[in-house]
Amino acid sequence: MRIDDFDYNLPKGLIAQKPADKRDSSRLLVVHRDSGQVEHKHFFDILEYLREGDCLVLNDSKVLPARLYGIKEGTGAKIEFLLIKRLNGDVWETMVKPGKRLKPGDWVVFSESPLLKAEVIEYGEDGTRHVRFVYDGIFMERLEEIGTMPLPPYIERAGEAEDKDRYQTVYCRAEGSVAAPTAGLHFTEDILAKAKDKGVELAYVTLHVGIGTFRPVKCENIEEHSMHFEEYYVSPESAEIINRAKKEGRRVISVGTTSTRTTESATYKDAEGIWQVKSGSGSTGIFIYPGYEFKIIDSLITNFHLTKSTLLMLISALYDMEKILEVYQEAIEEKYRFFSYGDAMFIE
Repeated sequence: MRIDDFDYNLPKGLIAQKPADKRDSSRLLVVHRDSGQVEHKHFFDILEYLREGDCLVLNDSKVLPARLYGIKEGTGAKIEFLLIKRLNGDVWETMVKPGKRLKPGDWVVFSESPLLKAEVIEYGEDGTRHVRFVYDGIFMERLEEIGTMPLPPYIERAGEAEDKDRYQTVYCRAEGSVAAPTAGLHFTEDILAKAKDKGVELAYVTLHVGIGTFRPVKCENIEEHSMHFEEYYVSPESAEIINRAKKEGRRVISVGTTSTRTTESATYKDAEGIWQVKSGSGSTGIFIYPGYEFKIIDSLITNFHLTKSTLLMLISALYDMEKILEVYQEAIEEKYRFFSYGDAMFIE
């Protein structure tokens, strides 16, 4: 299967640069896989398509304000950090810009009062650096004060105060992501409460979204692509909710590709031969593309994804690849907003 099979032309003006005025006012394109029918709605209409007994799986990972701007000691050069993940204690793997200016032993100061600075310890993989932070007080409090949200590169503006709220889901809990699980950005507390009142069960899982989500597929043959690994956790309570739904033949609906990758990674067959989700922590590099047989997920709420991306490949595995591109073309003609702050799709 070739990378060019997942290509489409998107006018730059349809790449959302700001979130919708209200979370649930974004548009919603509904795809009925059984008939091929497409409906154009708004996200607050999602309740029309959720049924009693449905199980919604949501990723509760919280995005770190992981982008830091500082000054290199000794030269005054401006340096940008993007924290990728904590390695141990106060040592983090970090992307740096401009990379050529930082070598082991260099220090970067982000704030002097209260103190937040970092020493480059060693080189990491793919041009990253391992850095050790020195700070006053509590590191996460310093990060909240000084850091900005790590908006993806296709949002061509600096992070703003509004992004610290809008680039998080209303149900985020576990800190660790460097990109938002964006399908969840459309949900409000009110929609979640109404869904529960309707008899929909909510199962929260955690997958910390890594920098690999922005990295392109470079192989012409997509089957040669290797995914970056990401850490996940499924609580015993959430596993029980999902597994009970599977045993009873009820729909399991994933909110986003990260929730999908989590549940499809933590699977096993029980004594009755039914696919189930195992609770606990794990690390996944699962790559889902057409031909994959889903074990847990029946339907998907998602955003519109980049051309030639692993996320577009994942939704093409759930629906027909050519039909997905036809749906994308219709969304373009209807002026839907694309990517992280864009509109949503429900593949029913």
